[in-house]
Amino acid sequence: MMSSKAAAIVITPSGDNRDMEMPNQAKPSKGGWKSAIFIIFVEMAERFAYYGVSGNLIMYLTGVLGQTTSTAAKNVNVWRGVSAIFPLLGAFVADSYLGRFKTILLSSIIYLLGLVLLTVSVTTTSLQHCQAVFFIALYILSVGEGGHKPCVQTFAADQFDENLPQEKAAKSSFFNWWYLGIVFGATTAILVVIYVQDYIGWGIGYGMPAAVVAAALVIFLLGSRTYRQEAPVGSPFTRVAQVFLAAARKWRVSETRQNHGVCHEDTSSGDTGGQMKGGTLARTNQFRFLDKATIIDEIDKTSKTRNPWRLCSVNQVEEVKLLLRLFPVWLSCLTFALVIAQLSTYFTKQGSTMVRTIGPSYFLVPAASLQVCTGLTILTAVPLYDRVLVPVARKITGHQSGITMLQRIGTGIFLSTLTMVVSALVEAKRVKIAIDHNLLNAPKSVVPMRVWWLLPQYILCGLSDVFTIVGLQELFYDQMPEGMRSVGAAAHISIVGMGSFLSSAVISIVEAISARLGNEWLVTDNLNRAHLDYFYWVLAGLSALNFCVYVLVAKGFVYKKTESDGPTKGVELMSKEAPIV
Repeated sequence: MMSSKAAAIVITPSGDNRDMEMPNQAKPSKGGWKSAIFIIFVEMAERFAYYGVSGNLIMYLTGVLGQTTSTAAKNVNVWRGVSAIFPLLGAFVADSYLGRFKTILLSSIIYLLGLVLLTVSVTTTSLQHCQAVFFIALYILSVGEGGHKPCVQTFAADQFDENLPQEKAAKSSFFNWWYLGIVFGATTAILVVIYVQDYIGWGIGYGMPAAVVAAALVIFLLGSRTYRQEAPVGSPFTRVAQVFLAAARKWRVSETRQNHGVCHEDTSSGDTGGQMKGGTLARTNQFRFLDKATIIDEIDKTSKTRNPWRLCSVNQVEEVKLLLRLFPVWLSCLTFALVIAQLSTYFTKQGSTMVRTIGPSYFLVPAASLQVCTGLTILTAVPLYDRVLVPVARKITGHQSGITMLQRIGTGIFLSTLTMVVSALVEAKRVKIAIDHNLLNAPKSVVPMRVWWLLPQYILCGLSDVFTIVGLQELFYDQMPEGMRSVGAAAHISIVGMGSFLSSAVISIVEAISARLGNEWLVTDNLNRAHLDYFYWVLAGLSALNFCVYVLVAKGFVYKKTESDGPTKGVELMSKEAPIV
């Protein structure tokens, strides 16, 4: 008996593939923008909560808990680092066991519990016990962040079917608008929550994010019937381990194809983790030592069933090559994250020493609220990038996205280097004014220099985010095997985490070396004597060196190609075929 789906195929007016797919396309009830919008609201709420906590955290640690500036900066960096590393574990759990929807739901509940405990710690506990409860709550938030961050963006992107041309085109634009939503949530928190924390109370200031996350959780559940959901595929790392072990077992085997066949059929239990939905991956010449895992030797020929730990398909090997190609990009973006880490630490402390009054009413701007300038820059730049720069660049380059993902990331890294140069110059001027007014030994006095001098470095931070962060999001989604896309999202998030850890390490190294030389940087709580401008010059030098390394990495990067692609399709303009390893 013919199924209804088959009957629909028979009566289609034309025999081409597009018409035959119409029965599947006639079910618009799931996925697309109407589903993605629910998920975007959840992410906006989470970013509102995260920046409501992290944006002013250094001021709470120094002002309420009495920590020194350098200690507080390191504590903030470590917490931000842990929050950005946990997503690697959350991505593994989502892709292997729970699926993205359930992981988002569970992590959102954990996140809400952490926010409630944080609110309790600053309102009902004594100062003696406050610090312990406060830090426990912070790291509960890190656990919630671990499940939330790698899954939400990937789950939202999954709502666009890459096999439908219209939805595939919408996905590229989605990453821009997704990031715009994130920044809107973060900017709102910096404008509203930080003001409440500074001038009304920390309890209400931390209670507001908790209320917003609770409301977003309800919204997320309301859209649950419209979501496209991908089933968990088992551990994606098993397939990676199989390739390395199979290649190691055959390292003596010759690659001459006249003597040996090559395995093209992917029949392993984890094949859903591969690229089959978007097409079989084409063979590439990079990392050719892994190709030995695909060779069918005499043992494989006599075996009744394929041993996945001894023989892997071409598609499976190419998946592993995708990961190896992304790793140098990941490494070369760490210094960018090191620069961005200063935004919520030393940039904020700089602003706290400067004139922050506005107008005749002498309204005092909270130092941490200056981060809103970064958010407003992104809110302005993303639509301009999507609606102006991309169409203009597309006419010049012929590339669908205007510029390639790697070019976009590289532009942001260059801007981050410029950010540190500008920051060092502004800080040198601030210290000079402090010296001119005999304020060098008066750390609590306001330096007669308007806080708006810091605007260029905040704006440059926003512009570098527009290019690098959004570029990384798209790169680590597009270039990952489909079954590891949550891991890809976690990997790009972990860049920020490792940058925060790196920032703490650099601060400690600078403190130790400068103290040994008898001219302490950063150690003192007196920012007028801390030589923060020297520290910024160190970061500028590291960023410039890193940019050169990134350019070399980008030139050797080979983009993902499928067998259905032409000989050059999928290889973007900034790249060229890298030397064979």
